[in-house]
Amino acid sequence: MGKIIAIANQKGGVGKTTTSINLAASLGVLEKKVLLIDADPQANASSGLGIDVDAVEGGTYHVLEHSLSAKDAIVKTASPNVDIIPANIDLVAIEIELVDKEDREYMLKRALVNITDDYDYILIDCAPSLGLITLNSLVAADSVIVPIQCEYFALEGLGKLLNTIKSIQNIHNTD
Repeated sequence: MGKIIAIANQKGGVGKTTTSINLAASLGVLEKKVLLIDADPQANASSGLGIDVDAVEGGTYHVLEHSLSAKDAIVKTASPNVDIIPANIDLVAIEIELVDKEDREYMLKRALVNITDDYDYILIDCAPSLGLITLNSLVAADSVIVPIQCEYFALEGLGKLLNTIKSIQNIHNTD
C-alpha cells in the first residue's frame, strides 16, 4: 500500500510545488512508483511536469466530484516512474460544489482507495489555502510535509496549519 503524503501550507510561495515535483522526480529515479496529485487550481505541478493544463479533460476536479475515477484521471509523465493526476483552473469550482455534499471531506480519500496499491508514494501538492481541497488532501494523507520560509508571517501561519492538522487528526484521520 502506497504512502500518501500531502505537501501543504496555506501560505503561498513557500515551495510546495517545487518540493512536490522534485520529491516525485527523485523517488522516481530511485525506482519508486510515484503518483503526484495536483490539488492546486493554479496547476503549476501539472505544467511543471509537462502537462498542457489547457488541454486537461479529466483531472483532480473530476476525481473530487466523482465523475471520473482516479485511475482514469492518471497521466504518464516524461519523468521516470512518475504519473500525475493533473489540475487546471476548473478545480477552483470544486470548493463551491462540495460545500453541500455529505462527507465532503472524504471525497479524495474515497477516490484513492482503488489505486493506493499501485504506487509506492502518492504525493499531493496542495493549494495555498485551508479550503476544502486542502482539507480533502489532509484527510486522505498518511503524513504531511510543510515547506516553510524562515520569516515571521510564515511562522504565524504555521501555528494555524498545525491547529488544522490537529483538528483533522481528532475528527477525520486518526492515523
